[in-house]
Amino acid sequence: MPKQLGGGDGSDDVALDGVFHALSDPTRRRVVELLGRGPATTSELARPFDMALPSFTQHLGVLERSGLVTSEKKGRVRTYRLAPESLAHVDSWLAGQRAMWSRRLDQLDSFLYDLKEQQT
Repeated sequence: MPKQLGGGDGSDDVALDGVFHALSDPTRRRVVELLGRGPATTSELARPFDMALPSFTQHLGVLERSGLVTSEKKGRVRTYRLAPESLAHVDSWLAGQRAMWSRRLDQLDSFLYDLKEQQT
């Protein structure tokens, strides 16, 4: 059974799944990079992409549902901002994975070293 980050109710797993799904697309990753520079409107974000605005706004919707971005509408203009706390969950999960694999590789290294010493 997979290890869960939080209280064991699976909500952190669902949040992680949403973030990884959102980041699985190169367009959405690029939007996250752009928002790393600061808030931007829908049209500012869409400008570098060769796609219809409705298709692009679907990408923004995926990012918003995942919690990676937030938006605010003033009049007819919607502005998006990066929500770094979602990335903090991913960073925490990845740190746990790195620590586990580092321990496993250290154990393997030690085992192979001992095995080599026994053979000489």
